[in-house]
Amino acid sequence: MQSYRLTVDKFLDHAAKWFPDREIVEAQKGHVARRASYSTLRERSNRLSGALARLGIAPGDCIGTLAWNTQHHFELYYAAMGAGAVCHTLNPRLMPDQLARMIIEAEDRVIAVSANLMPLLGQIAPLCPLVEHVIILDDEARAGPVDGAQLWDYEQLLQTHGSETLWGDVDENAPAGLCYTSGTTGSPKGVVYTHRSNYLHTLRLLQADAMAISSGDVVLMAVPMFHANGWGIPFAAPAVGARLVLPGRHTDGASLAKLIRDEGVTLAIGVQTVWLGVVDHLHESGGDLPSLERVIIGGSNCPEALIRQMEDGLGARVQTSWGMTELSPLGTISPPDAPPHEAIGAGRPPLGLDLKLTDATGTSLKSQRNATGHLWVKGASVVDRYFKAKSDALDDEGYFDTGDLATIDDDGNVTICGRSKDLIKSGGEWINPAEIEAIVGGDPAVSLVAVIGTPDRKWGERPLLIVQARNGEAIDRARLISSLRGRVADWWIPELFAQVSKMPLAASGKIDKRQLCADYENGAIVAEPVAA
Repeated sequence: MQSYRLTVDKFLDHAAKWFPDREIVEAQKGHVARRASYSTLRERSNRLSGALARLGIAPGDCIGTLAWNTQHHFELYYAAMGAGAVCHTLNPRLMPDQLARMIIEAEDRVIAVSANLMPLLGQIAPLCPLVEHVIILDDEARAGPVDGAQLWDYEQLLQTHGSETLWGDVDENAPAGLCYTSGTTGSPKGVVYTHRSNYLHTLRLLQADAMAISSGDVVLMAVPMFHANGWGIPFAAPAVGARLVLPGRHTDGASLAKLIRDEGVTLAIGVQTVWLGVVDHLHESGGDLPSLERVIIGGSNCPEALIRQMEDGLGARVQTSWGMTELSPLGTISPPDAPPHEAIGAGRPPLGLDLKLTDATGTSLKSQRNATGHLWVKGASVVDRYFKAKSDALDDEGYFDTGDLATIDDDGNVTICGRSKDLIKSGGEWINPAEIEAIVGGDPAVSLVAVIGTPDRKWGERPLLIVQARNGEAIDRARLISSLRGRVADWWIPELFAQVSKMPLAASGKIDKRQLCADYENGAIVAEPVAA
C-alpha cells in the first residue's frame, strides 16, 4: 500500500478539487458578511502560509489565534497547519493573565486577533514580550498599536507577502493544534493535537452513527472555533463538501434563527444554551425553521424534558453527545435515528475509542454494565500527556481518566453522571449533583441549573441549588423541591436556594462551578432557605 500522510490540509484540498464552488458563509448578527468557495479558500489559505513564513514562522512554531467563527479564522487554521505550524486557539473569555501564561508557554511570536478583541490583546501584550507580530482579522483595527509588535492588516499581509506554499510536508504525528482546557476544575492545561489525531477524529465524527455530516448538509457551526478544534467541524465540513455557515461572534436566538432560514441550514451544532435561545426567540416571534433537520448538542447533561422542548420548538431531531478537549473532543454520541429512550444520555463511542469504568482507585469494575464508575478513555485522538508535561496522564493500560462518573446500560449507551470532583460529601456520604440537576432541569421555568457544595458545621457540606429562569419565567422553588421528593434520597434535597440572572459558562458551554463557588464565597450569590 502507498504511504499516505494523514495531514489535515488534505481536507481542504479535497473540498477544493471535488466541491470547488461549495461555499463557506460568514455572518455578523445574522447578516451575511462574506461568502467564499472552497477553491477560493484553499488558494487564500495556501498563500497565507507563505505570508506566515515571511514573518518567520517555521514548522513546529505556534501561532496564537484570538478570534471568533469567521472566514479569516478558518483560513488561518489551514494556513498554519498546512505548512506544519501549530494553530494555538485562545479563548477570549478567559482572563488576560491566563491568556498571557498560555501565550508564553506556547512561545507564540505571532498572534492573529479579531479587530474587536484588540482591547483585550492590549491588556495581554505587555505581559508577552516574545510576541513580534499581530495580525488583525475580520475588520480594521479599532485600537492603537501593540507595544513591541508589528501590526498587520490580514488582507494587506495576504496581498503583500502571500505566496504559493507546499502543504503537508510534515510527519503525520507532528503537532497541528494546541488548545487549553477551560480551567473549570483546575488551572488550564494545554492539549496538543497532531495531524494524525485530527484526521482520525474527523473520520470518527463522520460515521453514520455519529455526526453523519454529508455533502448535502448545510452546517451551522455555533460552537466556538477556539474550543477543541471547533468540535472538529472545520475539518469535517470540507472533508465531505458540506456548506459551512459561520455566525461570527453572534449566537443570540434571533441571529441564528435568521441564518438557519436564510441559508437553509440542515444541521446545527453547539451547546444547548445556544439552541434554547433560538427556541425562546421562535416562541416570541412565532416563526419556524423548515430546513432544519438535526441539532447536535454537547457540553453538559441535558434533561429529557429540555430535549423534548428543544425538539418541539426547533422542529428538528436533537442528538446528544459528550466529549472533552482531551478527546479532540468527541467521545460519545447518540445516533441520528436513535429511539427516544436512547437519545437522552450521551450515546455510544464511535469506532476509534474504547471506554472502561473503574472504582475510585482505578480498578476496573467487574461489571461494566449498569453500575456507576469513573470513566476512562483510550484512542488515537485521546491525549497522551499535557503540553510540556514531564509524564503522561495514562494508567498502565493506556487509558485516560476523564474525571467523569458514568454508567453504561445493556445496549452500550453511556450516561454521564457528573464530575467526580463535583460530588458533595455530606455526613460522610456522597451526593451526586448531576442527579438533582437532571430532575430540576426538567422544570419548564428553568433554563439552567447547578448544585454546588457549601460548608456546613454539622454535615461538612450541604448542597445549594442554583437556577437561572427561562425567558423571564417565575421560579417556584417549592415546586422544584417537591419534584425531587421520592426521586432522590431525602437527605440529598437542598435546604439552600439561589436564583441568578445568568449562569457563568466556560467556553465548552458547561456551567463553571468553580466560579459559582467563588461567587458564593464572596457574597455575589446570596443563598436563601428553600422554605423561605
